[in-house]
Amino acid sequence: MYAITVPEPGGPDALVWAEVPDPVPGEGEVLVEVAAGAVNRADVLQRQGFYDPPPGSSPYPGLECSGKIAALGPGVSGWSVGDEVCALLTGGGYAQKVAVPAGQLLPVPQGVDLVTAATLPEVAATVWSNVFLVAGLRPGETLLVHGGSSGIGTMAIQLAKAVGARVAVTAGGQEKLARCKELGADILIDYREQDFVEEVRQATDGAGADVILDIIGAKYLARNVEALAMNGRLAIIGLMGGAKAELDLAALLTKRAAVAATSLRSRPKEEKATIIAAVREHVWPLIEAGKVRPVVDRVLPMPEAPEAHRTMESSTHIGKIALVNPDGPAGN
Repeated sequence: MYAITVPEPGGPDALVWAEVPDPVPGEGEVLVEVAAGAVNRADVLQRQGFYDPPPGSSPYPGLECSGKIAALGPGVSGWSVGDEVCALLTGGGYAQKVAVPAGQLLPVPQGVDLVTAATLPEVAATVWSNVFLVAGLRPGETLLVHGGSSGIGTMAIQLAKAVGARVAVTAGGQEKLARCKELGADILIDYREQDFVEEVRQATDGAGADVILDIIGAKYLARNVEALAMNGRLAIIGLMGGAKAELDLAALLTKRAAVAATSLRSRPKEEKATIIAAVREHVWPLIEAGKVRPVVDRVLPMPEAPEAHRTMESSTHIGKIALVNPDGPAGN
């Protein structure tokens, strides 16, 4: 098969479409013939040499994919060869085939095409696990999403609105904010020109945000705590603004607030299976009912992964970027 490889860490052109050995499904795994993969920030970090795959996982980038089941490994039940699926991966989505633990598979939602389905597992699992399972967002509460026009952000807006929450977003520029508004965002903050702490306070009559979903990390830590409401919960899922910062514990204690930092890729497969089961139960019906929709900005052939990474790093896109296997089931 062919896959996007990274012979040496570097810029986007470090991604090379090359022939590699076919994966073999192990105990409890299925082999998926990939229709498409999707691009995530973690893939950029891996390409740069800063985020190695967990031991035993595929060395190729790609944390999600869609396709058709080509083979079942020992001990797999509930799935059949030929089923159209999408999957949460620890790596290998930028390839023509990938082996996946069966617990990380999802059926392609009704009404969603096979390529678009590739853009769903990572964002759905990340948002549901952090905003709802960890931070416990409830109807009537206010969620602040940093990077509202990102893949994570566009999913978080829609899921939060679907459960009856109020949503504030930060994004860069009016075009991105307008797209966030179309998806249901109530409070629109241009982080280049506005102070999100003050804007959230004004919009909530001084109360603050009950839950904050943050991809920035250190740069926003103090201001996020300031923006939290009493009993607020801050979920940190990214470090685009650095990894180290001082935390004012007195401010946290005064608000009886909580800070949680999580990553999805390194979790044991049993935990991922639990999250995927929750996504199938709670998120998939919303997608199939048309209440939540995937937001895909660009679709490129998989060998053009360098261009996809350039787009990701420029932050000019809204939503997700998909990579299509030129010889995969979506084109057959």
